[in-house]
Amino acid sequence: MKNYFKFKDWGKGIEPPERITEERVQEMIDDAIRKHNRNASIISMCVGWVVLALFAEGLLRLIGVIPPLLPWLKINL
Repeated sequence: MKNYFKFKDWGKGIEPPERITEERVQEMIDDAIRKHNRNASIISMCVGWVVLALFAEGLLRLIGVIPPLLPWLKINL
């Protein structure tokens, strides 16, 4: 039986992994925080527009500009 893997050759010909510097780690963290803040801002903007639209619709229904969706949902002041 041939021994294809010799212990004395173990690890030879393999490049060591590239070390990550502290500056590179800080850059990756900053990029992740920047991406998170951008995505959170976009989601918050969308939610804000929906809330504003629902508020405006409710106000217009309250003052009678828009008729109620269902007759039993009529709002009276």
